[in-house]
Order: sequence, then C-alpha cells, then structure tokens
Amino acid sequence: MTTTITVKGQVTVPKHIRDALGLVPGTQVGFALNDEGDVVLRAAQRQRGKPTDRFEAARGKADVKWRTQDLMKLLRAD
Repeated sequence: MTTTITVKGQVTVPKHIRDALGLVPGTQVGFALNDEGDVVLRAAQRQRGKPTDRFEAARGKADVKWRTQDLMKLLRAD
C-alpha cells in the first residue's frame, strides 16, 4: 500500500495499521529506521499506572460521603 506525503509532510496511516496499533486521534507515535532502511512506526509507550485521560485520572477519587438528598438539603436551605 502506498500513500502520498502532503506539502506539510503529513501522511494518512491506513485504518488496519491504526487498528492494529491502537492508534486514535491524539496518540503519540514514534518513527525509527531499522537496519534495512525501512521506517518502523510504533505507538509511543504509555507510562505504566498512569490513566490515559483526565476523567480516568479522577475516577474513584472522591472522598465525600454525602448522599444526594443531604447535599440538596444543604443547597436548598430556607
């Protein structure tokens, strides 16, 4: 399969390659040359134990023991 480089130096990575590497918009990728001169594309290594997004980082972190009806009483105090 071939592709064309744009004037900005961009190329489209074929879908089956994106799927195989788990590449989604915003994923960082790395390029390398092997001994034969072929370009190798790799998904950048994620740091272990770190969530992939800010919402995942916050999930399960709340330590407030309020129940909804208690909060509503507090907010709607007359």
